[in-house]
Amino acid sequence: MERRKFLTGAAVAGAATTLAAPSVAQGKIEMALVSTWPRDFPGLGLPAQRFAARVQELTDGEIQTTYYAAGERVGAFDSFDEVASGNAQGYIGAEYYWKGKHPGFAPFTAIPFGLTYTEMDAWMRYAGGQELWDELGAEFGVKGLAMGNTGVQMGGWFNKEINSLDDMKGLKMRMPGLGGDVLAKIGASPVSLPGGQIYENLVSGAIDATEWVGPFNDYFMKFYEAAKYYYFPGMHEPGAQLAVGFNKAFWDGLSKNHQEIIKAAAAEENTQTMAETNANNGLYLNRLINDHGVELREFNDDVYEGFGEAAEEVIEEARDHSDLSKRIYDSHLKARAEIGAWTALSDTAYVQKRNNVLNR
Repeated sequence: MERRKFLTGAAVAGAATTLAAPSVAQGKIEMALVSTWPRDFPGLGLPAQRFAARVQELTDGEIQTTYYAAGERVGAFDSFDEVASGNAQGYIGAEYYWKGKHPGFAPFTAIPFGLTYTEMDAWMRYAGGQELWDELGAEFGVKGLAMGNTGVQMGGWFNKEINSLDDMKGLKMRMPGLGGDVLAKIGASPVSLPGGQIYENLVSGAIDATEWVGPFNDYFMKFYEAAKYYYFPGMHEPGAQLAVGFNKAFWDGLSKNHQEIIKAAAAEENTQTMAETNANNGLYLNRLINDHGVELREFNDDVYEGFGEAAEEVIEEARDHSDLSKRIYDSHLKARAEIGAWTALSDTAYVQKRNNVLNR
């Protein structure tokens, strides 16, 4: 090898290592976090900001966090690459945004007819979910942690009633992840948009319908100004897990103490976001209905059966992508069967009986 080429290659490798390793300024570790959410946005943006501040607080300022909302440093959907490349140290978002890189990312947010919040938490902590996520992330140079959950999401906002699958055909609907692939299977046209761009596209008619999260989050998006019908339940995200992902070289360069503090802050926010969402969904649903004339609708059984049939095909296609994808989906589906069996006998059965008694 020529000496010039050797030195050039060494310089590039050295630069990449420097970018990825923890940057230390005056004894402090600098950590830039790029988010997929708008700044100061209730339900998603504020928890992300809360996490960033919490890490700095718990480390007594040894880690200095700088938070960038979507578009402030890079676009929402560019955050993964910004971190994988080492240009930033962490991203905050939802892993199914990266399914185009590998379909194995989707189950670490949600898959259609997948895990609820409590089931997802059990899978991640005790049934192999985190280990599989680590294996997948390592292929892209990232390390992911659960940092929030929205629970069962609503089915979406529509400007017409959905009485059959035919009503979905040709509908341009914002829905990322495998849920969007389900829409495509039934003849709709899925559109993937970051949160900050949904409202303008719905109002302008560029899209006909959208999903987001649930009443608490959706209220502040003002979708009620452009769509009248609010459908439930969402088949696409039954327990959508939010994530913080770190550049793996940066993560590996942190002390064990700092890693554990970050894990604790993420776990704290994971439960806090879910509690905050549950505490507010009922309140904001009433406001949507009573103050803004939103009409609540339930998907009928025929429509839901159609969603289910399409979902089976979509999941099988994603599963067939690779050996790792197969292992991820098989593990997720095993958790749905085993952990879900207890959900049916506990939470589901109790709520049904409670409602029967209280509504008699």
